[in-house]
Amino acid sequence: MAIDIGIPDKERKKIADGLSRLLADTYTLYLKTHNYHWNVEGPMFQTLHTMFETQYTELALAVDLIAERIRALGHYAPGSYAQYAKLSSISEETGVPGAQDMIKNLVKGNEAVSKTARELFPVVEKSSDEPTADLLTQRMQIHEKTAWMLRSLLEKK
Repeated sequence: MAIDIGIPDKERKKIADGLSRLLADTYTLYLKTHNYHWNVEGPMFQTLHTMFETQYTELALAVDLIAERIRALGHYAPGSYAQYAKLSSISEETGVPGAQDMIKNLVKGNEAVSKTARELFPVVEKSSDEPTADLLTQRMQIHEKTAWMLRSLLEKK
């Protein structure tokens, strides 16, 4: 059955493609954050272990929301590591960095997700796709706040 929500097929495809990049970034950041939760060490262990758990739990919920929006637009959500590796702007973590580098990497990752969401806004606004705009706004707010909180751990005052 055809989708008739007031957004032409071609525009829905562009939005779904952008959301697929956002999904890949979000999932890659989820995996990195979960890895860091498992492997963090040092004097800030308890604080970071707990903080990373809160963050990866939120990211796990976010990937579902993003994938479901892609499906509501009539497209299939990517769901493999191979697809995410091609689509994501965030590099995969293969080692175990120190706690300070973990924090720095997660700041960069959260900022990358926010940038990916922001890049999709012109297409979403042109299409009057308010549900996707709302999703993007929420994602940017969360990632920018998370980056700020992580960044504050690096201050040396």
